[in-house]
Amino acid sequence: MPLRLSSDAAAALFDFILTSFRTFPMSQSLDRTAVAGDLSTKAAALALLKRIHFYIGLFVGPFIFIAALTGVLYVATPQIENKLYANQLFTSSTGTVQPLSRQVESARAVVGEQAEIYAVRPAPSSGETTRVQFSEPGLGASKSRAIFIDPVTLDVKGSLVVYGTSGVLPFRTWLDDLHRGLLLGDIGRNYSELAASWLWVAALGGLLLWAFTRGGQKSVRKMTRQGARQRRSRLWHTTLGIVLLGGLLFFSATGLTWSQWAGNNIGILRADMGWLTPSVSTQLSAEAPHEVADEHAEHHAASMSGMKMADMPDMDMSAMQPAPAQALQIKDASFDSVVAAARASGIDAAKIEIRPAYKASKAWTVSEIDRSWPTRVDAVSVDPASLRIVDHVYFAKFPLLAKLTRWGVDAHMGVLFGVWNQVVLILFGLGTCALIGWGYVLWWQRRPKMAGQRSPTATLIQTWRAVPVLPRWVLLALAIALAFSLPVMGVSLLVFLIVDLLRWLRQARESHSKPMTSARQP
Repeated sequence: MPLRLSSDAAAALFDFILTSFRTFPMSQSLDRTAVAGDLSTKAAALALLKRIHFYIGLFVGPFIFIAALTGVLYVATPQIENKLYANQLFTSSTGTVQPLSRQVESARAVVGEQAEIYAVRPAPSSGETTRVQFSEPGLGASKSRAIFIDPVTLDVKGSLVVYGTSGVLPFRTWLDDLHRGLLLGDIGRNYSELAASWLWVAALGGLLLWAFTRGGQKSVRKMTRQGARQRRSRLWHTTLGIVLLGGLLFFSATGLTWSQWAGNNIGILRADMGWLTPSVSTQLSAEAPHEVADEHAEHHAASMSGMKMADMPDMDMSAMQPAPAQALQIKDASFDSVVAAARASGIDAAKIEIRPAYKASKAWTVSEIDRSWPTRVDAVSVDPASLRIVDHVYFAKFPLLAKLTRWGVDAHMGVLFGVWNQVVLILFGLGTCALIGWGYVLWWQRRPKMAGQRSPTATLIQTWRAVPVLPRWVLLALAIALAFSLPVMGVSLLVFLIVDLLRWLRQARESHSKPMTSARQP
């Protein structure tokens, strides 16, 4: 369940914070201007925006940096895996390709006749191997054992544990866990959600700051060396931000759909609006409803507690557990006939996956798995007894939003446009790291230089209070709505406010102690 605060608790929290802040004066420069009535709405809004941008950069920036850097490593893995696992993935054999049933039979000889097949992926082209994936107890959620078979000689080329519906190999699985959760499981996933939750705010906020302050950077006086360094750093930071803006918004949006808490809320919204991606039904009944596919199947972990795994939407849990006594026995010859029926119904992509069913009430599925451009992800379900096409789902008939979601997920992972997609993502990832680096350089150059010198920047609540009444409460309502929709953002915003409170208390204590010290001096 998403993390939520009760309305009473949230109201009490904000009341406490505002009441506490109200007892202390604002910073002198900001307060005098506000009292004189000279502080415009624009100036107050910019002061608030600067403070939010500063907090995001200081506290969330490192997490965004890690997510970008690990994302770069993940995107580059296909070529690395082709080198690491060349013996399993490729073959030099030439000649007549053996029937798929005989390839499955060769794989069974390795794991035993009683092992259950989760999926079979025939060799998509000459020189590649066929992958037969078996359910195996103890591997963990979303994992299966793949036996790689030479489709010509039927030799076993190797055995690897693969992850998810995409059959991600071990090296990329490790990088995926690193990128998604720093190898810390569900707890670690909060870091990537924190980065995605604030990334779009930082990007749009930086754009607004640049747009409204760029005219005030000119000076008729000769600039000092320190000022020149700051201006150069700001130029690099803002230029990179503007160039990367579209990518930053894209990564934030697609990253949130993968997240643990916000992703659940987004899924609920999509379900309520009817925006979910259809999936082929495997029920052998005339009135079977369409199921729902998971576009993020390759990139998130799943729980074994539900009836279906989140990243294996068409696979019954019974396929990952020891078969009951009444479970059907799969005939290897059925793979040839089921594939032939699917090909006759329009499944013509080179990359396909066959999933058998171990229940008499379920149909087999044959799905296209080519997610490059043009996307080929059609799927059909086939009755293995009669070879009747039970259901079909064609990508061309997907709703527009479902297509955009599919393309967005594939582009995020670097598979939509092949190597060019990878190059663009790597450049954006490295550019994001550089953007954050320049932001920290700029912060370091602008830090107070003298010991005990207080930063002139007003706190977050001070800048918020300087905004006119109506926009102030609109901003508060927007912050509360975002906190409930994006729970990790809400918790981190609360941390920002606590930091603000401590800093404000310290400033107030210092401002009260100085007059008393001065009065005691002769």
